Amino acid sequence: MIYAKRKSLYNLHISSKTCIFAGKMQPQNTLYRIGAYLRHHLTAWNTGGEGIHSPYLFYLVRMLMYDTNAYYCFAPIEKRRQVMLHTETEIETTDYGTGATGKGTIYRRIIADIARTSLESPRVGQLFFKWIAHLGHEAQRPLEIVELGTSLGITTAYLAAPDSRNRITTFEGSPAVADIARQNWNKLNLHNIDIVVGNIDDTLYNYAREEIDIAYIDANHTTEATLRYFEYLARKANTKSVFIIDDIHHSPQMSKAWQQICHHSLVTSTMDIWNAGIVFFNPHFLHQNYTLRL
Repeated sequence: MIYAKRKSLYNLHISSKTCIFAGKMQPQNTLYRIGAYLRHHLTAWNTGGEGIHSPYLFYLVRMLMYDTNAYYCFAPIEKRRQVMLHTETEIETTDYGTGATGKGTIYRRIIADIARTSLESPRVGQLFFKWIAHLGHEAQRPLEIVELGTSLGITTAYLAAPDSRNRITTFEGSPAVADIARQNWNKLNLHNIDIVVGNIDDTLYNYAREEIDIAYIDANHTTEATLRYFEYLARKANTKSVFIIDDIHHSPQMSKAWQQICHHSLVTSTMDIWNAGIVFFNPHFLHQNYTLRL
């Protein structure tokens, strides 16, 4: 089933003004993120695509990133988000995201708290959906998509929903969190997702697919780990691949990782949209790094 169709029944309006700290937020990085946001706001373009030299990237910005149309899978996915935001059940989580080694750090967390702090915002998740639908239409074949950091599976749902023929492989460190994600996908009737559970530092390198069309990296938020994941996956990129690096302004370490990715030898263009960085490998693009305000 292909979900990339508009349906007026769910004509949701996604505001172009979102909270600057919507989605994931860690208190210890609040001051850093305020400063990073101000720098981003002062340097970002908000011109609907003007100034972007590549016609293809201009089209993506103008037609996709500023498209406020809703698609009929958005409402069910957001309904699952609301269920997560109101679920007070406590589960055991395993955190490898701060560079912990071995078995990681075990915490007990309430599902609603995970939803408040770990899920991508609706607007950005829906942008990913539209982008994948467009890339699938261009490719005229199923896409290979990999996600590092499943969390509760809401962003994964946006990655999987454009076309049931696409194959999504997602990696999650915590077994209990992975179980909740599976429940959400079953509720949404999404069956094109494979989840790999365990420390991504151990499990990722068994990922055997030779080529990746889309990669979404939202795992260990350290410079070294982010660059290590990017290097491994970039070897599997093709010229039409798009990589999304989440939380690029989350901390000084993530900002450092993003700057190094922007200057990577395989990367031809990048877009900083505040919540995430988008990476292109097309050799026909001018090598430019764009900062955009959504």
